[in-house]
Amino acid sequence: MERLGSGIQAGRLSPDEYASNFSDLHPRLDKHEALVAADRCYFCYDAPCMTACPTAIDIPLFIRQISTGNPLGSAKTIFDQNILGGMCARVCPTETLCEQACVRNTAEDRPVEIGKLQRYATDIAMEMNRQFYHRAAPSGRRVAVVGAGPAGLACAHRLSMHGHDVVIFDAREKAGGLNEYGIATYKATENFAQREVEYITAIGGIEIRTGQMLGRDFTLGELTSNFDAVFLGMGLAGVNGLGIEGEDLAGVEDAVDFIAALRQATDKAQVPIGRRVVVLGGGMTAIDAAIQAKLLGAEEVTICYRRGKENMNASGYEQDLATANGVIIRHWLAPKRIIGKDGQVAGIEVEYTAIRDGRLVGTGETGVIAADQVMKAIGQTFVGATLGALRMEGGKIAVDVEGRTSIDGVWAGGDCTGHGEDLTVSATAQGRDAAESINRAFAAAARPAVAVA
Repeated sequence: MERLGSGIQAGRLSPDEYASNFSDLHPRLDKHEALVAADRCYFCYDAPCMTACPTAIDIPLFIRQISTGNPLGSAKTIFDQNILGGMCARVCPTETLCEQACVRNTAEDRPVEIGKLQRYATDIAMEMNRQFYHRAAPSGRRVAVVGAGPAGLACAHRLSMHGHDVVIFDAREKAGGLNEYGIATYKATENFAQREVEYITAIGGIEIRTGQMLGRDFTLGELTSNFDAVFLGMGLAGVNGLGIEGEDLAGVEDAVDFIAALRQATDKAQVPIGRRVVVLGGGMTAIDAAIQAKLLGAEEVTICYRRGKENMNASGYEQDLATANGVIIRHWLAPKRIIGKDGQVAGIEVEYTAIRDGRLVGTGETGVIAADQVMKAIGQTFVGATLGALRMEGGKIAVDVEGRTSIDGVWAGGDCTGHGEDLTVSATAQGRDAAESINRAFAAAARPAVAVA
């Protein structure tokens, strides 16, 4: 192993260490393990796990199908509700959703491993390229989908099932959105995000145009003129700033950019990392950035969060995963200024915080944490300056329960709207449901008018 030096540098570890550190976090269950795990399910008639799933997968049914030796049938049950079931099995916070609701999740027991069982079934189907769905007869309708992330892909697949042609526009070089660029590398190995895109689009009738950005290469008005319907699922493009001294120093970067660069790196040894890294934030992005900084060879990685442990958006499981990887999590600290030396990050001054009269305030007591790299993970924002008259709420696109926006013929879903949690599974559900709403609108428009006597 290379001797650690000061500053941000690449190649801190040996090739074997990189390979081990970024291997699959939870390898797929083998057949025997899957049968044992499935046998623990009570197949509850009221299925609280199913209620907790944003896509409403029939969890008892797909687990029973695994237990009877029918993984392909199980995969179809999953894909019927969630065509991105393979990625969701890898990245869903099951510990706060279906597995938390499991009746076996008690102090004396542990929940059924629903996420691992879902991966077992969907991986088998995808490896066999077993397609369960076919396009209906061509409808003659064309739909534009902006964003090739979970919401856009789910919407496009369901529209294609109904016989509609879909063109997906995405600003990035690759399709996949958050799944390709925004999650920890060790959660989706072996180019899984792209393999899932290929599996989804194999149904046909879906064209993906990458490098196409709304507002730069085309307008919303052009889409509504040239297509029968539009679905907006472009996620969150903006990143919140700190607004403090030193934010422009070399060594300060957005955690989402760090994660994206690491995801696209073919050789992890070429990704530079600091010796002492501080990550600001308390959500999944902060956790993913911090763990991966440690896996790249950083000596010391500290997460600073301005509130308490119970207020962190990252689940308890993810927080524990971070500490198990050597990440230090410090609470009740807010960034005050980033300290520089010769134009480079040298440390960060933080202020202790507290809740007083129901408000978060600084106590006036400060301290300094030595650092040569600071990552910002304090949330993302939606950039909607190119959307014209589209009604917004809380900085995001306003939609009704079916995903319809204030403009006729335009739907939206995923992180660019204010509905649901910022999760892959929630975005998938919204894209799927918007597609059904679009299909109903097409059917209603095609229905002949009934004369009134």
